[in-house]
Amino acid sequence: MKTLLSCRLALAASSLLFSVAIAHAADLTGKSPAGVRYHGGDEIILQGFHWNVVREAPNDWYNRLREMAPTIAADGFSAIWMPVPWRDFSSWSDGGNSGGGEGYFWHDFNKNGRYGTDAQLRQASGALTGAGVKVLYDAVPNHMNRGYPNKEINLPAGQGFWRNDCADFGNYANDCDDGDRFIGGESDLNTGHPQIYAMFRDEFSNLRSQYSAGGFRFDFVRGYAAERVDSWMTDSHDNAFCVGELWKAPSEYPSWDWRNTASWQEVIKDWSDRAKCPVFDFALKERMQNGSIADWRNGLNGNPNPRWREVAVTFVDNHDTGYSPGQNGGQHHWPLNDSLVRQAYAYILSSPGTPVVYWSHMYDWGHAPLIRQLIQIRRAAGIRADSAIQFHTSYSGLVATVSGASQTLVIALNSNLANPGQVAGGSFNQALNQDGGQLRIWTTGSTGGDGGTGTQVSVNFRCDNGTTQPGDSVYAVGNLAQLGNWSPAGAVRLTDVSAYPTWRGTISLPAGQAVEWKCIVRSEADPSQVRRWQPGSNTTFTSAAGVTTVGRL
Repeated sequence: MKTLLSCRLALAASSLLFSVAIAHAADLTGKSPAGVRYHGGDEIILQGFHWNVVREAPNDWYNRLREMAPTIAADGFSAIWMPVPWRDFSSWSDGGNSGGGEGYFWHDFNKNGRYGTDAQLRQASGALTGAGVKVLYDAVPNHMNRGYPNKEINLPAGQGFWRNDCADFGNYANDCDDGDRFIGGESDLNTGHPQIYAMFRDEFSNLRSQYSAGGFRFDFVRGYAAERVDSWMTDSHDNAFCVGELWKAPSEYPSWDWRNTASWQEVIKDWSDRAKCPVFDFALKERMQNGSIADWRNGLNGNPNPRWREVAVTFVDNHDTGYSPGQNGGQHHWPLNDSLVRQAYAYILSSPGTPVVYWSHMYDWGHAPLIRQLIQIRRAAGIRADSAIQFHTSYSGLVATVSGASQTLVIALNSNLANPGQVAGGSFNQALNQDGGQLRIWTTGSTGGDGGTGTQVSVNFRCDNGTTQPGDSVYAVGNLAQLGNWSPAGAVRLTDVSAYPTWRGTISLPAGQAVEWKCIVRSEADPSQVRRWQPGSNTTFTSAAGVTTVGRL
């Protein structure tokens, strides 16, 4: 039995390593046919923080990400958007509440910040990269804490390092920003100055070589030119992934600017064309906020031209737009109505574009089972950023056919569509049917052995006698993909230790499956270091909603 299990583990590990190697090989191409740095168009990104992290987990977030690395990989994410790595001493208070240090009013390039230490950042990025999750750092080139003393970066006034007149909202002169004006220009850097340009170029190279950077998310791209982003990427990490945040309505541009009367799609596509990076799909976000579900087809990711779809980075909410756990509910500048969140994830994870999942939706607020299932559907179908999509407007809600590399999907959200045969030819199986039929997806491929229902159920896992040493945790590993296919690297960490040494966790599994599993004690940082296996026979059960299954170490 031990020999058979060892062989099974070795084969599973070999398969996992082979899959990771194939994914890394695909990354080498780096760019789309139009030269956009989209890394093959098959990324699924997790935003790895929320606004209140520095208050909810002060100085400890990097440790959390290190611990979660195997789970993040097992959940299907290929990349993670990290918080700003540069320290931020800013602070604010509104009387009863206070905060600061989120990284967006940064001080210098020192990595010992409120998310954790430099060493912890290196450990977290190493663990994530080792698990096959690409690390994307948030980069803020357009504003910093100019007035704070004792910075490592000394940029005196009067030498062209700062843009001093950008607080004038009507100023687009050459001596102001070389991109769009930045609100609060008092602290706005002149990225066109050769020394400032080189400072960021060298820091991006440093993040690549020393902190496992696989790409960058460029914050608030209003105040530095799109061409500057292209140059930084070319000079520091040309084949990396990149994405820009251009959050500005067309009407906000001056009347004489062509963008004033353009569409959201045209404005953000223009930035992408010049930066050679994908861009957040605020055209889709605006329709989610202000339109009907049928209107979601008007996002950049639904454009008829594949060269437009491939640059769309889709999202439901993030640390700025949505709520966060903790103080004041975070920023929540433009949150999506709660009643639409599940439909929105069903759409972005089954349609073109590069989807980003918000940390709190995934790991704080209970949407993980649905998101995991949607990721599996997307991966099995081979949906990419530039996949073909056709909308069917003769039905209520949103109905679309999406052609992946391996399978075709039919999506029906809040729709009266009866069956996929009404809009597409061929044989389909139902992969998803939830929320009273509001969320339905059919596929031409296998649905994973659950009788075609696509039903996922939450199962309660418990491991007793899980005594551990610092740096180790208890995981569940078993015979399903959701349990790592017997590979410790894909095992799922149990996070509830309120009754230590008992460990508990809830894992989403396909309904009606014959499950075999065991508890293991494993290093959080190195999946190959398994300290202890559950002795004796495998724990077995049939997956169903609410089942509790118990192992003992």
